[in-house]
Amino acid sequence: MPCVLALDIGDKTVGTAFSDDTGTMALPGSTLLRTEGKRKTASAIRDLVLQHKVGEIVVGLPLMMDGTEGVQVEKVKDFVATLRNYVRIPIRYQDERLSTLEAERPMMALGISRQERKQVVDSMAASLILQTYLSRKRSLETEESHE
Repeated sequence: MPCVLALDIGDKTVGTAFSDDTGTMALPGSTLLRTEGKRKTASAIRDLVLQHKVGEIVVGLPLMMDGTEGVQVEKVKDFVATLRNYVRIPIRYQDERLSTLEAERPMMALGISRQERKQVVDSMAASLILQTYLSRKRSLETEESHE
């Protein structure tokens, strides 16, 4: 089964996470710095797709709390438009409201410093986005097989 790559796209970084071989568990990946622009970041993601034999990409969509799209959603969609020129696999969106907060909570409870959290929170958020996507996908497949 091809791997699924999740992306938590921010203004300064992109958190990554990968599914396991069975497509049931999300594992945090690295955090990419976006210091050199969209094309450089898209190229780095293409390299990850090739290296990990990725079959699809799931991108966290930072909807507003009421479900509407704000400025951050526009930025993510703009980046995804660039990314589509670098990869030829499906790219899907997954609601990511509160994923960063959920990723930070356990680290804060463990007393991990803000600086240390900053280094891994994006990949942890990507992992949460991916786990939600994989669970939802598995649930839909189970429903369809029972029909």
